[in-house]
Amino acid sequence: MSRDYILLGDIGGTNARFALAQGQDIADRASLSVAAHATPLDAIADFLKNLPPGHQPRAAAMACAGPLEGNAVAMTNSPWRIDAREIEREFGLGHVLLVNDFEAVAWGLSCLKAPMLRGVGGGSARADRPAAVLGPGTGLGIATYLPPPRGPAVIVGEGGHATLPAADNEETALLARLRAEFGHVSAECVISGDGLVRVYEALAALKKETPPQRSAAEITQAATAGGCEASKAALDMFCAMLGTVAGDLALTLGAQGGIYIAGGIVPRIADYFANSRFRQRFEAKGRFQAYLAAIPTWIVTHPEPAFLGLARLLSEER
Repeated sequence: MSRDYILLGDIGGTNARFALAQGQDIADRASLSVAAHATPLDAIADFLKNLPPGHQPRAAAMACAGPLEGNAVAMTNSPWRIDAREIEREFGLGHVLLVNDFEAVAWGLSCLKAPMLRGVGGGSARADRPAAVLGPGTGLGIATYLPPPRGPAVIVGEGGHATLPAADNEETALLARLRAEFGHVSAECVISGDGLVRVYEALAALKKETPPQRSAAEITQAATAGGCEASKAALDMFCAMLGTVAGDLALTLGAQGGIYIAGGIVPRIADYFANSRFRQRFEAKGRFQAYLAAIPTWIVTHPEPAFLGLARLLSEER
């Protein structure tokens, strides 16, 4: 019956992914372009109109890439504003739950099994210690999962907008160039899709080179195929700087439960990333190298970790 269905949404700056949940089953998945829809209501309506008869949802749970303020989210990397009350009224839903997208991913970490992960170094996770997830995509999301006995709980903030440090002279020169343009250079300014393009263009300018214009997807494709040194240099620096940020996060949180890398970029280049300087840079913290060497890092290969977290939240609401 239709009253058993719940609409799930994972809404980022580029794509809005929807599905229906019925108990533990998730079906009717679809991915829609954010730019192709003026409002989130338009995108939801497009998804719902293509559902089979009798599959209309009675409630919704949505993971949104932006800070939650009351019952609404102003998206960080798109003009959308997602309001739970508007969605309830527009589609006759009894309840709409909104959470930050990486809050949802963090809630789903305990649901991830070995086939959904790819290890990238480290020892064994401690079940009694915090775990953290970060993911470059359109932006850079970060969240922390606290296990029992202090949890379960999730801490989410805007860590992607913290200032990005340089770890060598090449990165110092790159960040100086970006500071001249942007003033403040956050982690997200570099470790994101647009950030990869900035690294590609800034490195070329520092070397007085003029490589072809490329999107983030084209840079990763050219780098992994081995046909473009400028693309490879950019992607290498991207992976290394992600290692710096991930290591800082692990130290700050005491995240001996492990560090998970999600988002729209790294899972698509898993082989390249596993052989990059990510893990070396993750551990390069002086006297605390051994501490970090013991902390496992994983690439999240499950395509919809936010849906896992939303399903867990819904089950705990009952």
